[in-house]
Amino acid sequence: MRRVALIYNPASGQHSARRDAAVREIMAALEEAGVFAEAFETGAPGSAMALAERAVSLGFDTVLACGGDGTVHEAVQSLVGTDIALGVVPLGTANALAADLGLIAPPAKVAGMLLQAAPTRVAVGRIYFTDQSKNPASRYFVVAAGIGADALLMSRLDARLKRRLGYVLYLIEAIRIWATSSFPLFEAVLPANGNGGSRVVDVSQLLAVRVRSFGGALRRLAPGASLRNGSLSLLAFKTQSRLRYLMFLLAAVTGTHTFRREVELMETPSIECRARAGSREALFVEADGEVLGSLPVRLEVVPHSLTLLVPPGAQP
Repeated sequence: MRRVALIYNPASGQHSARRDAAVREIMAALEEAGVFAEAFETGAPGSAMALAERAVSLGFDTVLACGGDGTVHEAVQSLVGTDIALGVVPLGTANALAADLGLIAPPAKVAGMLLQAAPTRVAVGRIYFTDQSKNPASRYFVVAAGIGADALLMSRLDARLKRRLGYVLYLIEAIRIWATSSFPLFEAVLPANGNGGSRVVDVSQLLAVRVRSFGGALRRLAPGASLRNGSLSLLAFKTQSRLRYLMFLLAAVTGTHTFRREVELMETPSIECRARAGSREALFVEADGEVLGSLPVRLEVVPHSLTLLVPPGAQP
């Protein structure tokens, strides 16, 4: 780590004064260690992607995404396939990747951990989807990608309320969706084992998880998930029952969740999702908490495609 670009989102998280102070602390710690560092402020949704691309062209060897999972997600789009390392400074409302890396700590400590981190090549997920203009598109993801209720939740989060209320807003909207959604079914097309065919499963929610731990209440939602894993860890909800959803989520919060017929844990290199014949239900698609578009969708893993700064002791 010799030349570092800090990309920070001034609208990320709830406490702007604390966020600005954190960026200054990180900068000071890097400069004290003899590392050249320059800060770049995002100006609008999508600008972190352009800033990361600019950092690559300017010859920086490391990009620190200072914000939440949304800022990280944007930076990843420009760093996949390059040798530029990605580091994470958790300053957002949702900081799942930072939690998975053990980086939920005061800024000075985070800086010290990143200075000792080992650049590690990891796999990322890739999602092909239909964007809001009905055109085919794709994104990389590092935390999770989902179709169904979780994407509906993300679509309902107001940015200003999110800054004011933080995780409370997630809880409010989750309860509202649980109480009012019909949890419409769609088709997940899985490769069959060994015979070149496929099997179709009707599901109301599919979540492809890439991290061991989300941190916070959910922690290890999908056992076996890992950034080093060459397959997708899929949670498939094959139910429309509100009670079954509630029972699973309560168990997940306490770490006692299990996988049975109605909520299945699958490992697969890829999966395709499509609307059921005749269905007119609107189904949202998200990746790393960013609402992208709608079905049809294809999910896959891109191995050894991103260089990630992994602190000592972390096991992503």
